[in-house]
Amino acid sequence: MRELADNIMDIAQNSISAGASLTEVNVKVSQQDNLITLTFRDNGCGMSAEMVKSVTEPFTTTRKTRKVGLGLPLLQQTAMMTGGEMKIESQVGKGTCVTASFGSDHIDRPPMGDVAGAWFSLVVMNPDTDFLFQYDFDGKVFTFDTREIRAAVDPLPLNHMEISAWIKDCMYQEIKELHGGIVL
Repeated sequence: MRELADNIMDIAQNSISAGASLTEVNVKVSQQDNLITLTFRDNGCGMSAEMVKSVTEPFTTTRKTRKVGLGLPLLQQTAMMTGGEMKIESQVGKGTCVTASFGSDHIDRPPMGDVAGAWFSLVVMNPDTDFLFQYDFDGKVFTFDTREIRAAVDPLPLNHMEISAWIKDCMYQEIKELHGGIVL
């Protein structure tokens, strides 16, 4: 995938497809450690130990429409190319946690991309799913929890035009503020 934000969309969408009612997406950037870490945690259907072992193979998928699943294999390959790694923990009926780390200044690391746009798209395309987003940039943290927003705007849905416009502005502004103008 061209940007890490593309991976965020893809892996989070896997959580939604797995029936998760809550998907957590954490982005941690540590310039001191020269590391970017993406963590995805969900309460979806989870995977068996056998599936976890094979899920990074390109032709392993649970989809019925096509027999190729490339999200996790590409994420793992990208992490490894940058000196990082990927770990998957899952339990049937409990959910899955995927953690991928990337060497921040490695030449093969894709750009971060539009993380706020990816998060925003996930929320408006899946207004009934709860998301907990956290962006940690060198210890400065922005947290966005759709459960809190949903409680504040009830009965309006999160993809209501005015609510979604506020969500988009909030995400972009907060992440921009964390970066202090530094482009990843």
